[in-house]
Amino acid sequence: MPSSKSFHRTDRVSAQLRRELGKIVHEAVREHGLPSVSVSDVEVSRDLAHAKVFVTALQPERSLEAVKDLKELAPNLRYQLGKAMKLRHVPELHFHYDDSVDRGESIDNLLRDHPDLETRADEGASEDGEGGKPE
Repeated sequence: MPSSKSFHRTDRVSAQLRRELGKIVHEAVREHGLPSVSVSDVEVSRDLAHAKVFVTALQPERSLEAVKDLKELAPNLRYQLGKAMKLRHVPELHFHYDDSVDRGESIDNLLRDHPDLETRADEGASEDGEGGKPE
């Protein structure tokens, strides 16, 4: 039973860290002139000692620069997080770039640009009399 409780606690802590870090990182971007990023997810280790912070960038080409800058600011961000949250031990922050949005857009563009898929989708919709593209 105790393991399920700790699982729920890590979920709650992750969600709270994501909210607080979202605010703190947004302020750091403005204050330090960093490339625009947002916190997309936070994964906390079971012992709450480490947190993987996943960020997405408005400009994917500047993502490496943004993550590098956030890693340099990590001790200060962790200090601010400690003031914002009531945790006995504030986890060490490890920043990573979340490329899932970029990959999703890439797949979407490939599907959109593939004429064969578009034709098949139209044919399938017209056969059953539903859907299709609005004219």
